[in-house]
Amino acid sequence: MTECVFCKVAAKELESDIVYEDPHVIAIRDINPQAPIHIVVIPKRHIVNITEVKDFSIFDGIFKAISKIALQEKIAKNGFRVVINQGEAAGQTVPHLHFHIIAGRDLSWPPG
Repeated sequence: MTECVFCKVAAKELESDIVYEDPHVIAIRDINPQAPIHIVVIPKRHIVNITEVKDFSIFDGIFKAISKIALQEKIAKNGFRVVINQGEAAGQTVPHLHFHIIAGRDLSWPPG
């Protein structure tokens, strides 16, 4: 997907503040953070959104990455939120499946 911004991030065609990477996932600091810690976890394989997932084993690597990032960023103990925005009405602005890790402040509920 040559026009997908997250595919360009994964291919390192765009400069990003990378906090984690493995063969299947890249994680970057969000350029418009909603909290002191706001990291976007992106599968390197292009998947438009969660309803497009056909091979659910992809989530194994994503959640392992989230766990490693939470420990690395020292947010595991105090808590953090993981968010997927599915579709335009939910706030998905990039049509590539991604997960937001949000932490570093008290998070209210409900979120929206």
